[in-house]
Amino acid sequence: MHICKFFTNFAAIFRKYIIYTSMINSQDIKNGVCIRMDGRLYFVIEFLHVKPGKGNTIMRVKFKDVVDGRVLERRFNIGEKLEDVRVERRPYQFLYKEGEDFIFMNNETFEQVPIAHDLITGVDFLKEGMTVDVVSDASSETVLFAELPTKVELQVTYTEPGLKGDTATNTLKPATVETGAEVRVPLFINEGEIIRIDTRDGSYCERVR
Repeated sequence: MHICKFFTNFAAIFRKYIIYTSMINSQDIKNGVCIRMDGRLYFVIEFLHVKPGKGNTIMRVKFKDVVDGRVLERRFNIGEKLEDVRVERRPYQFLYKEGEDFIFMNNETFEQVPIAHDLITGVDFLKEGMTVDVVSDASSETVLFAELPTKVELQVTYTEPGLKGDTATNTLKPATVETGAEVRVPLFINEGEIIRIDTRDGSYCERVR
């Protein structure tokens, strides 16, 4: 009985090792794939097959560093092996801030985890109760980053009074939203209104109500 249990556990560990340390051929790279190079994790953001006038086809790939967002470009020969990191993307709800960390709850397991400010994209537009995608390294369950929805709706808490009848969108003024972030909005926007914001660059999209 104990021997059977040992081999069962060993097989499970072995399968996990195979899954999480899988390799990928350079020609199979696609956008969104996560690769481990030189001890760091990178997401593929652009790739191109290049066929020189003479010589073999190569892969030209642009990567984005998971931690600091730095973009770099590398070239690989066809058939070159790269370490493919399996990542998991799950919904988490923002609960509250504790010191420099933001506390999130896994919507599936209700487990609470702290995530550092620098690992949250669009953090200036994060408010309590908002659901974000948390991306983790499946092998270690280490949080790589948290990502807000591309568009969020927030209330304007302060801005200079709007100009009645002025619907121009090419002239902007500063406005503070409920998370404390400042955005540039059209002149007709007033306090108390809800606006839609693009969290990727903090730009105003439209008035919701």
